[in-house]
This record gives sequence, C-alpha cells and structure tokens, in this order.
Amino acid sequence: MAFFFRNKTVNELRKKWGLTTRELAQRVKVDNIEILKIDKLKIKEVPEPLQRKITPILRGDDLDKIPWL
Repeated sequence: MAFFFRNKTVNELRKKWGLTTRELAQRVKVDNIEILKIDKLKIKEVPEPLQRKITPILRGDDLDKIPWL
C-alpha cells in the first residue's frame, strides 16, 4: 500500500480527502505557498521535513485520533 501511496501526487491525495491547499497548510502549520509549490509533486519527491508532516494527513492517520469516531 505504501508503494502506491508514494507514487501519487499531493494534489490527487489532497482532493481525495477534500482538502484545499489552505486547509492542508493550516493542518501542517506551514504557509499556503509551500503547499502550492509541492502540489504537483509525487509524495516521494517532496522534501523530507515537509513529507513527514503531510504524509499522516494525506494517508488519513490523523482521523484515527478523533474521539467520537
């Protein structure tokens, strides 16, 4: 599963979860322009510090922490 995930673009995964660039930037706590710069890149091509921040969100791991689900 991780192999196919890393070959998808940030834009594809962001749209899958229904996130705008602004919403993703707020969750990751970076500027909106940083997300726009990497939007067309594949996950494996994103710089490592930013990749570690966005991967759990785009994979859906952050939804596991919601207490009412």
